[in-house]
Amino acid sequence: MDGEALSWGHMAKVRALKPAHTLKAGELPEARIYVGDCCEVIPSLPERDVFDLIFADPPFNWKRDYDRWGAGGAWDDSQATADYLEFTYQWLDLCIERLAEHGSLWVNIPDTWAAEIVIHLKQRGLKMVNWCVWHYRFGQNTNGRFINSKVHALYFMKDPTHPDRRWNADEILEVSDRRSIYGDARTENKRDGVEAGHRLPMDVWYGQHWGRVQGNNKERRHKHDNQLPEVYLGRVIAACSNANDAVMDPFLGSGTTGVVARAMGRRFVGVDFAKLNAEHAFDRIKAGPVRSLDHLKGQSTAIHPQRRVPRVPAPTPEPGV
Repeated sequence: MDGEALSWGHMAKVRALKPAHTLKAGELPEARIYVGDCCEVIPSLPERDVFDLIFADPPFNWKRDYDRWGAGGAWDDSQATADYLEFTYQWLDLCIERLAEHGSLWVNIPDTWAAEIVIHLKQRGLKMVNWCVWHYRFGQNTNGRFINSKVHALYFMKDPTHPDRRWNADEILEVSDRRSIYGDARTENKRDGVEAGHRLPMDVWYGQHWGRVQGNNKERRHKHDNQLPEVYLGRVIAACSNANDAVMDPFLGSGTTGVVARAMGRRFVGVDFAKLNAEHAFDRIKAGPVRSLDHLKGQSTAIHPQRRVPRVPAPTPEPGV
């Protein structure tokens, strides 16, 4: 009986939950920001909230002091491994429940926890589409091991063969190395369904504006030291959602997912543990991206983007000269 009463009490609390910040239908596309633990917020979302795309960049449990700027929360980022993994599996399961049958789930995670998350998602019946890597050149210096220069971008779906799957290849094409470096004429006449001289991006992501957002970067949002670049979310959202689709980020942070999703015409729901983080992110969402989301579209990400120029031998001196 006590358990039943507790359940009904919880349901009453759930129904009372309201977003802390809202851009309504008159300010299309809609955006809602909730403050609280995502494991409590997600089950309380309206039943209509089934998401075409969920992107999660959770705390890494690296003993980061998220409240050192008075962010309005007191998140424990130094949990015991068992506790952290229990929390991780809980929010992953809640996201799976809210993911559309055709939807995509992306998780941004470092080496420390990538394997555990992959195994858990596979055990829950999801299918891996890609294990991508976000590569950056400015990793934290260390003398005792190789320097970290990547984070994993895990791309899972319930059913990659679903007829309503969102996969917009034309929106994320880039100039191929065959064109940009080698000047290979074969790429101009290919018939693989992709625009001549172009290809889909490889699963290691790097290039202009793909580095870590820090220092004097134009995108830098003060009081957020774990910020993803806009081009990263631009690629994910463009590839895996359509205009007016519903996108959720259960760990809103600096708000990059919401900024890009709304700028691209997607409806957005974000959750953050800290009240001030949510306020700052909401202001950023209203302001929009720092750069045009199309400014890099179709460009090359080749490490050596200049086409090779044939070397011309020096002329042979004439006899007697």
